[in-house]
Amino acid sequence: MSTLTIVANIIAKADQVDLIKSELLKLIEITLAEAGCVNYDLHQDNENPAHFVFYEKWETRDLWQAHMDGKHLQDFVSNTKGALDLFTVNEMTKIS
Repeated sequence: MSTLTIVANIIAKADQVDLIKSELLKLIEITLAEAGCVNYDLHQDNENPAHFVFYEKWETRDLWQAHMDGKHLQDFVSNTKGALDLFTVNEMTKIS
């Protein structure tokens, strides 16, 4: 069985870095406890502190989708409205 890898790039507006970081950190404990979450690692760029990356692994796409539909993600979207310059999500499969 192949796991689903997610790479999410989040870029905060320059004056919203602390808010975004705080809201992203709130997601970690909840997400790690979810069914199917293998890992959920948050990174912050060393040269651009407004750039965050989640590197995630999920047992299945359905379990990841349940995560994406969860209240904690809805709260994140609501709490950060207007504070992001970019939010992209790439679904990936490990090939080597």
